[in-house]
Amino acid sequence: MVEKMKLVRVQGTMPQLNEFIGSCCMDGRFDLEPATRYMSESLGYGALNEENPHTAIRDQIETMAQEANIELHKGQQHSDPVDAEGRSYLSDLLEQIDELCAERKILLDQKKLCEDGIEQYSHFTGLKVNVDDLLDCAHVKVRFGFLPTEGYNKLMNNYGDDPYILFTPCNQTKAGYWGVYMTPREKALETDGIFSMLYFEPVHVPGAAGSPAEIIEHFKENLDVVNKSVDDVNGRIATLWQKNAEKVQLLYDTACYYAAVYDLRRMAAVKGQHFFCVGWVPASEVDEVAGKARAVKGLRVTVDGPESAGKMTPPTKLKNPWWSRPFEFFVEMYGLPAYGETDVTGFVAITFTVLFGMMFGDVGQGIVLALFSTFMWKVKHNDLFHLMIPCGISSTIFGLVYGSLFGYEEALDPLYHAIGMAGKPVSVMDSITGILMVAVYIGIVLVLAAMALNMYTHARHKEWGEFIFSPNGLVGVVTYLCGVDLASAYMGAVTFMPQVVAIIGLVVGLVLLLFAELLAPMVEGKPWQPAGGMGNYLMQSVFELLETVLSYLSNTISFLRVGAFVIVHASMMMVVFTLAGTPNNIVVVILGNLVVICLEALLSAIQGIRLEFYEMFSRCYKGGGRKFVAFDLKKEKA
Repeated sequence: MVEKMKLVRVQGTMPQLNEFIGSCCMDGRFDLEPATRYMSESLGYGALNEENPHTAIRDQIETMAQEANIELHKGQQHSDPVDAEGRSYLSDLLEQIDELCAERKILLDQKKLCEDGIEQYSHFTGLKVNVDDLLDCAHVKVRFGFLPTEGYNKLMNNYGDDPYILFTPCNQTKAGYWGVYMTPREKALETDGIFSMLYFEPVHVPGAAGSPAEIIEHFKENLDVVNKSVDDVNGRIATLWQKNAEKVQLLYDTACYYAAVYDLRRMAAVKGQHFFCVGWVPASEVDEVAGKARAVKGLRVTVDGPESAGKMTPPTKLKNPWWSRPFEFFVEMYGLPAYGETDVTGFVAITFTVLFGMMFGDVGQGIVLALFSTFMWKVKHNDLFHLMIPCGISSTIFGLVYGSLFGYEEALDPLYHAIGMAGKPVSVMDSITGILMVAVYIGIVLVLAAMALNMYTHARHKEWGEFIFSPNGLVGVVTYLCGVDLASAYMGAVTFMPQVVAIIGLVVGLVLLLFAELLAPMVEGKPWQPAGGMGNYLMQSVFELLETVLSYLSNTISFLRVGAFVIVHASMMMVVFTLAGTPNNIVVVILGNLVVICLEALLSAIQGIRLEFYEMFSRCYKGGGRKFVAFDLKKEKA
């Protein structure tokens, strides 16, 4: 449901502003609004535009911790604002850490040079000649690099007898050869072109003395020395931080606290030494919040209903039981309900779970989906995985109806026999027509439920014209039911009213819908004149009526996809077992189940969302609400 809101106005003097914000606006219950929107400009109040003096300190500490590779543990404690002494202390500490970090950076650069040298020369350990001797040759050009096998073969076939080209392989891999080619300097350009056509990949090796094996050993010795030096610097940084951690932590928490306070101060309207704040508080918590505000000496606090806000609308805060709370994800995706609009979260929770379970009915796959979603929700804390848990359970229940366990259609027969049943309740592949018909009837029920929600919303707001004459109101329900009955009679299905009554009801309903825009204001006692004359009104109404009738038809037929996915799911498992052969290849069965779980779960979820948004939400829900956003220091520091 949408939680009721109260508008809280607070007035006081500037010295009280920080205390008010700290005591009332930092715990996630007070949604502060820009106060200038709620008052006339003639009163002389203006927005409080000031520089936040605490963000620089907060950022300085975060930079210091980042440079030192130290994690800050955000807490809830804070003291008085950081003074000049605290700023000086932080600057001195930052200078010491900067010096140590600069020293560490030099060492880390040296470490990278050693590691890169070891990696590069490791490809050429087969070379027994000193690298410095090769690189110092006055008349010979030397290139180190990698030559693919295909290029090497072409080199041997086409240039093996060339006296000016010498390629010496050092190490061989599956892809080719690491090695060195040498050529006279006057032939270097020509030789480089030949090796380029052979896809030779040159590698730059750092200059060093000795053979590659000796150079690697030298680099390893240097690397050991550098690693010890890095550990020493890290130890000094850790010791320095340990000595100052408690004080820095307090300064950091204080800076975060006052930075947040100053950010919220911008919501206030100010005139001289007086401020005015306004915001929304849930009605269930307004007494406690207002009590805290009144506890600040000198503050004037007033609490009013939403009607006192004039044109400003309250924010929306959803409050739902645990079983439907995960499905707020879908409602927010479509758009939060406006304040006072009916919250459809519970409706979505029930309908989406049932529809998904029908389309993805399998005991084993449902259990796997529920367990996997539970694990991912615990790890990632993602709402999408949270709402898939009940969907997996629903799939398991419908799997019992279909008698399917990881696609094995007879695996549950002993269970049915044990409870006195002849077999599984529904055999999907033997009941295709029945499943499609049931899907359509479920669609009819859900469309009517969406219409009922729409009527409930209009009744709450005493919008009796829309309640009676809208396409999703009372007249719409009667028209839709009469149309469904006539369609059922035409197809030879069960009807629930005499055909004469259905025909009369359909005709009367269509006529009333044609003039709904004229009749609805009359019910509420409001005069209405058609814009552009009665002719234009009738033409527009005819097209709107045609659109309404088509929407009744398309929304109902859309639910055929539920039955279709029941059949598709069973068909895909038949394909898996066909591929698995006889006897079944267990690896193919497992992989097939994994593919079906991933693919069918995705498709069933997409189709479920589509049915919710297009076939049901469009009849009972507008959205357009704005989210209740109250600053919570605990969550900011989590």
